[in-house]
Amino acid sequence: MSYQSLSHSTWDCTYHIVFIPKYRKKKLYGDIRRFLGPVFHELAGQKRGEILDGHMCRDHVHMLIKIPPKYAVSEVIGYLKGKSAIAVARQFSGRKRNFNGEKLWARGYAVSTVGFEQEAVRNYIRHQEEFDKRGYDDESGGKEDSPTSLNPKNTGRF
Repeated sequence: MSYQSLSHSTWDCTYHIVFIPKYRKKKLYGDIRRFLGPVFHELAGQKRGEILDGHMCRDHVHMLIKIPPKYAVSEVIGYLKGKSAIAVARQFSGRKRNFNGEKLWARGYAVSTVGFEQEAVRNYIRHQEEFDKRGYDDESGGKEDSPTSLNPKNTGRF
């Protein structure tokens, strides 16, 4: 655990965040998956946050993120989801402006604070795809050629 500093505080605010695409559609694979990882890192950095670990499954996103105490978690997650939806629309649907009503992400998210069990949460995020393949959250039946296979070129880690 490493503490960081702002002008009047020392902090270590780490969160495990999970959110899903609108209607839990299986959208997060292929080019979109490869595109979103760096976008999330860039957007977190703009709020002075840091993504420590992350994984995109076909129908949800897990991330371990540090957020400074000057920002509310809801503010940062809203920023990540909103700006990433605009970036995806710009990149993949050819839209250059007028992004009202972009609907990539569902409205809510799950959040849990992470303290001394950070390594356990990291391990959970890293092995999320294996849990899905065992059938907890997978409709493909564990086929090796599914978009979420553990192929290094198509991994959901970011």
